[in-house]
Amino acid sequence: MAKVPPKPPSRSPWQTVYSWLLQRRRSYWSARARRLPRPVLSVGNLHWGGGGKTPFAAALVEHLCQRGLRTALLSRGYRRKTKGTLVVSTGEGPLVDVKSSGDEPYELAVRLAGRSGSVIVVDSDRYRAGREALRGRDIDAFVLDDGFSHVRLHRDVEILVFPSHDPWGGSRLLPSGRLREPLATTRRAHAAVMTGALADASALARGLRLHGYDGPTFAAPARYELTNGANAEELATQPRADRRVVLVSGVANPGAVEDAARSLGLAPDPHLVFPDHHDYPARSIETIRRATRDLPIVTTAKDFAKLAGHFETPPTVLRLRCEPEPDLRNWLDERLDALTT
Repeated sequence: MAKVPPKPPSRSPWQTVYSWLLQRRRSYWSARARRLPRPVLSVGNLHWGGGGKTPFAAALVEHLCQRGLRTALLSRGYRRKTKGTLVVSTGEGPLVDVKSSGDEPYELAVRLAGRSGSVIVVDSDRYRAGREALRGRDIDAFVLDDGFSHVRLHRDVEILVFPSHDPWGGSRLLPSGRLREPLATTRRAHAAVMTGALADASALARGLRLHGYDGPTFAAPARYELTNGANAEELATQPRADRRVVLVSGVANPGAVEDAARSLGLAPDPHLVFPDHHDYPARSIETIRRATRDLPIVTTAKDFAKLAGHFETPPTVLRLRCEPEPDLRNWLDERLDALTT
């Protein structure tokens, strides 16, 4: 957990005007938001780039399915090569390739394979995605992935996720910070959750109190694990001196990926960093091939699908698994029960 507390609200004219414009946009579309006929649980964050939303959304869907609720996860499908509404999974794994779905929905489809009560649908219009999920299916609840800024769809439970390695995002909007909405916007959330290895609900509560949030805060600790690939078990058991790997990442926070690899005893040699949501064209694949020198490749779950078919031995996946604390699961169950009775 970052030890530096958040800064007080900014008095910068630019930050003030930017915040006012964002607030106007949110108020305008919130008043016109469309409703789906089942409860909508939104998972989002205030940061640009990764913040642990995808692992948390997967954990949320898993919890709902364990309760026996048929759940539809609605995603934008950022940077996918298709348009319109697309069903990515009906619970048994991806029905389409990663370029058609977008990397994060595809990753979720892989993670949630075997959850027969789950459906994943992508569309930039999340209301339209929800209607498609209901076509011929009984759905008990919707999970809106990366939904905090998608105010055109009414949500019944608003959960904001804060990564423990950078919870405050510099406390400022761009360009002086890493936030896409000000911390004061947390007042619109029903719950705030800190994710990551150092998740600390009490520290999150103290920091957000400076910006007017007084709702419940929870921790969702996360841990990295090595999965998939022929080298996963070997890497986990061989002496640390022999764990040299080529680490490949195309995510918003490559530093966190490298820290995770090193925490598992791996020695990135080198760490090849690509832009977030990178498509890995032929020139990128060739760069990776030249770097391998017979070393195993380790990559993130989001990157794996775009890399696996290009190498004789599929890369090993460094996957982040999120484990929400019991208090959070209990709080969520109570909210859902109140919405459905």
